[in-house]
Amino acid sequence: MASTALLALCSAGAFSGLAVEAGAGVCHATPIYAGHSWQEATFRLDVAGSTLSRYLRDLLVAAFPDLQLRALPRKAITQLKKRCCYVSLDFEGDLLNPDRHHPATFCLGNGCSVCLSSERFRCPEPIFQPRLLGQTKPGLPALVFQALQKVPARLRTRLADTVVLAGGSTLFPGFTERLEMELEAQCRRHGYGALRPHLVAKPGRGTAVWTGGSMVASLRSFQCHWITRAMYQEYGSRLVHEVFN
Repeated sequence: MASTALLALCSAGAFSGLAVEAGAGVCHATPIYAGHSWQEATFRLDVAGSTLSRYLRDLLVAAFPDLQLRALPRKAITQLKKRCCYVSLDFEGDLLNPDRHHPATFCLGNGCSVCLSSERFRCPEPIFQPRLLGQTKPGLPALVFQALQKVPARLRTRLADTVVLAGGSTLFPGFTERLEMELEAQCRRHGYGALRPHLVAKPGRGTAVWTGGSMVASLRSFQCHWITRAMYQEYGSRLVHEVFN
């Protein structure tokens, strides 16, 4: 058992930093120092991949009422989201200017195809603006900043130097640039202009937690943390607490 935030950092070769996870279910911003999670400085956003897929379905139903897209399989919606959607660097400006919508056609596999316009960048926007889904929490950039703000001042710069992105929802084109832009704006707005967060966005970050776990499991120092099936059968569940605590 291990913190997914720590494993995300391990995938980037770090044991201290800030893990920004955006997967299927939730988003987290978790500071890690010397391999330990800072729970009181961890922030959660209940908008992630599954939420965005449902939102995209609603956008498509509104845009194409005659195609009965409400019954479209979730797998098709997910493929559409991955292939066509991107994060806008100027959401309001792009929304108001049709010349900046960059339409894309996607075949639904049932003989129909749809031409997406603003839906392409409206889909991932709730990660940055949860109010679009009726939520009152701030977006992910603000939560990342709050996580940095919560850690002791002496460690803030060190953790900001390694902001590791992890999870499939960080793979949208434009995600890294938008997060970096808004995070820097948050720092300036709140008097932390000298703080320069450095985002680490590796190509394989969609499976960063798995990669980090495989790296940790291969370390010699980790071998004492294994529990075999025979050991568990002999000592029971109390062994889990003894080994992992």
